[in-house]
Amino acid sequence: MSMNRLVSPSTLPRDLTAGLVVFLVALPLCLGIALASNAPLFSGLLAGIVGGIVVGVLSQSHTSVSGPAAGLTVIVAAQVAALGSFETFLLAVMIGGLIQIGLGLVRAGSLSAFFPSSVIKGLLAAIGVILILKQIPHVLGHDTDPEGEMSFSQPDHENTLTEIYAMLSDLHPGAAVIGLLSTTLLIVWGKIPLLKKSFIPAPLAVVLMGIGLTRSFKHWVSGWEIEASHMVQVPVSKSLGEFVGFLRMPDFSQWSNPAVYTAGLTIAIVASLETLLNLEAVDKLDPKQRSSPSSRELVAQGLGNVLVGLIGGIPVTSVIVRSSVNINAGGQTKLATIVHGLLLLVSVMFLPAWLNLIPLSCLAAILLVTGLKLASPALMRQMWDEGHYQFAPFVLTVVSIVLTDLLIGVAIGLAISLTFILSSNLRRPLRSIVERHLGGEVLHIELANQVSFLNRAALNQVFNSIPHGGHILLDALNTVYIDPDILSMIREFKEQTAPIRGVRVSLRGFRDRYKLCDEIQYVDYSTRELQGLLTSEQVLQILREGNERFRTGRRLTRDFGRQMQATAVGQHPLAVVLSCIDSRTPSELIFDLGLGDIFSIRIAGNITSPKVLGSLEYGCAVAGAKLIVVIGHTQCGAVTAAVNLSGSPETAEQATGCQHLESIIHEIQLSIGPQDCQPLEPRPEQEQADFINTVARRNVALSVELILQQSRTINQLVREGQLAVVGAMYDVVTGELDFFPNQPAATLSAVAR
Repeated sequence: MSMNRLVSPSTLPRDLTAGLVVFLVALPLCLGIALASNAPLFSGLLAGIVGGIVVGVLSQSHTSVSGPAAGLTVIVAAQVAALGSFETFLLAVMIGGLIQIGLGLVRAGSLSAFFPSSVIKGLLAAIGVILILKQIPHVLGHDTDPEGEMSFSQPDHENTLTEIYAMLSDLHPGAAVIGLLSTTLLIVWGKIPLLKKSFIPAPLAVVLMGIGLTRSFKHWVSGWEIEASHMVQVPVSKSLGEFVGFLRMPDFSQWSNPAVYTAGLTIAIVASLETLLNLEAVDKLDPKQRSSPSSRELVAQGLGNVLVGLIGGIPVTSVIVRSSVNINAGGQTKLATIVHGLLLLVSVMFLPAWLNLIPLSCLAAILLVTGLKLASPALMRQMWDEGHYQFAPFVLTVVSIVLTDLLIGVAIGLAISLTFILSSNLRRPLRSIVERHLGGEVLHIELANQVSFLNRAALNQVFNSIPHGGHILLDALNTVYIDPDILSMIREFKEQTAPIRGVRVSLRGFRDRYKLCDEIQYVDYSTRELQGLLTSEQVLQILREGNERFRTGRRLTRDFGRQMQATAVGQHPLAVVLSCIDSRTPSELIFDLGLGDIFSIRIAGNITSPKVLGSLEYGCAVAGAKLIVVIGHTQCGAVTAAVNLSGSPETAEQATGCQHLESIIHEIQLSIGPQDCQPLEPRPEQEQADFINTVARRNVALSVELILQQSRTINQLVREGQLAVVGAMYDVVTGELDFFPNQPAATLSAVAR
């Protein structure tokens, strides 16, 4: 990226300010994370410099800030101890960086998607717990081991808790006071809005307070003086050559040591995972919602880790704390993170004496509070609320990492997550629905997206549960893979077992390579035979059940292509539906019907007329329908217009501009009594809606009555018991159909007489 594109006059002031703020936050964190990692404090500052300048230049993320991360402290401490020297560890960091570059080049940016969120959150929470346990001694001033050497977070070879007991014999009152006050200040700072939003970040305030108390104890409180062993110890250089001499090179003689490559792989995986997760989170925080290329970020982080390995730094990743500070401070481009890296370089080269005034208990307090944020009670509650499928892998990952190490803990967490997935898959591998089609009940089995040998037992149980003469539909529309064992099992059941037991098997959605052809053997549309067997009451029940399926989202599986072919030679509808033209009342949908099942007559206001009656008569007397349903609906526009015009001197054409609407309005107005002919406007809104729905209901009842009165053909069919006419109101909000009471065939036959 050219300097012209990097530096913009419109964003430069905010980027410079954000870079300064991030530097103030990053400085104590770089020192503290190196402290927690049992690495030289200088290595943490080098990681911050490389993460800011080198990764900042190479990355294409606008707001992400890289540097040493709390999430890697456990790995760094463990690997330094396991490899025997910091120089050997640097070689592992380089190898980890090379692996990251390779991952980026093969576009493995989606790596994080393969880790369950419960395990990832467990990993971060476990790191938080370890930070808390490891930093408690240092907050209280226990900064040396029995031999007097620095041992900030070296594994104690027993368990994580033993260091807490050891500190009781070696407490420093001055350092303890500073550590406890620092912890208190950090917690309080985050809860007071004025302080939280101030220009001074909490870690900087803690460091300044620690330096001030150190100077005060030296002059005013005897016995509380802070010695060098309880202070930051950054090498002081008097020249550039001396500064370069502080850099540490990897031990290349260990290139054949297998443990180095294991450590490098561990660093690469965890650093990449943390980077990708943080990058996703940072992009969501970005006010401009810019997207960062994840694979490019892996390459940038890999190059950064190769460099820090060469010069003596600890690993770098994208860090959510610094990135969020950058965004909140107004950072607009990557210039902010580069500025923060340059400021770290200046401080290391020219201000090391000032850095060495910082008490270690201050840094330990910063890390302790960081650990509290990673392993917060709120996170525990959230995981508990998400159910045992999330909570069990989460808590077992935390416990395993704390009691063993990171890799074993993550492996245990992944194993537990996989166990839950397999258990769920074994218990509920298939979706089973009993569908009541016109031709009878069908057991509809929806196969999962991936059907493996693990599903064999569940599918075999389904096959054995089908009664003699039953019907099963195996639906593979949403399936992308079926194990050959399962395919053999399906073929065997279809060709051998099912015919012996009188079971019909229908197939749907199977791909050509499975060598199982789609075959539907059940009837899901109206045929001449079904039409002749059903009564008016049975047709009405079919419509009721269809509406229930429509409302609850359990619509039947239909093969419309097959229905189209079957009905091309003739139609045998079960009912004729007279409904309004309203776009929200399509009869086939609200009754969950297929092609050829009904005749649908739609006219504004669902009114009758000679043409409507002719259509009704044809559907019943010629096509053989057993039921006429007149459907009105709530919020009907035609009824609303009729009500509004009932007390108005205007005609329908004058009010609406519609030349031929008058006859429809007139028919609907027959359902409005003289006492109701009042303007709607003065009435409350709910009262207006209720009155319109009442008129719509009356209009349906009137249409039913007029059909019976005006059509001798329909009247005769009703008297003979071959037909019923019913009315219903459809609620456009709930999708529910309310059939008018006392209108089955027997009652309507009496009305017709």
